[in-house]
Amino acid sequence: MNEQELKDQVIKEFVNIQRLKNAKDKDAEIEYQEKVLKTRMQALGIPTEDLEIK
Repeated sequence: MNEQELKDQVIKEFVNIQRLKNAKDKDAEIEYQEKVLKTRMQALGIPTEDLEIK
């Protein structure tokens, strides 16, 4: 990961935290962000089946 990619990732993480802080329905926002992240991970070939912490 180069410096520009790292900056982009950090900005995305900051935006997601801001979305959570300001969400009227925090649980729905968390579910949405989880779906987006899992989709991105699967597109990169990262298995997501066993990621749930119980």
